[in-house]
Amino acid sequence: MDNNAARVFRYAAIGEACSWLGLLVGMFFKYVVVENEIGVKVFGPIHGAMFVAYLVALAWVTVKERWGFARLAVGAAASIPPFTTLLFEWWVRRTPAVARA
Repeated sequence: MDNNAARVFRYAAIGEACSWLGLLVGMFFKYVVVENEIGVKVFGPIHGAMFVAYLVALAWVTVKERWGFARLAVGAAASIPPFTTLLFEWWVRRTPAVARA
C-alpha cells in the first residue's frame, strides 16, 4: 500500500479516530461534568464528516488495492467502535491482500 489512495485512507482513519476522541470528551462533559452540550455540538458534525470521509477513502483504497469484499466489510465495521479505524489501518499496512487471479 504505497499510493495516494492509501495515504488518504491513513489520514482518514487517523482523523476519524481523533474525531471520536473529541466526541467522547464532549459527551463526558455533557453528561457527567457540567451538563453543557457545546462539545457535542462542535465534535458531532466533525465526527460525522470524518466518518463519511473514512468510508469514501475505504472505498477508494479498496478499488485501487483490489481488496476483496471481506476486507472491505471489516474496514466498514471498524468505523463503528471508537478508535478501531486505527487498528484496521495498522493491520492492512502490515498484512498484504491476497491477489485475485
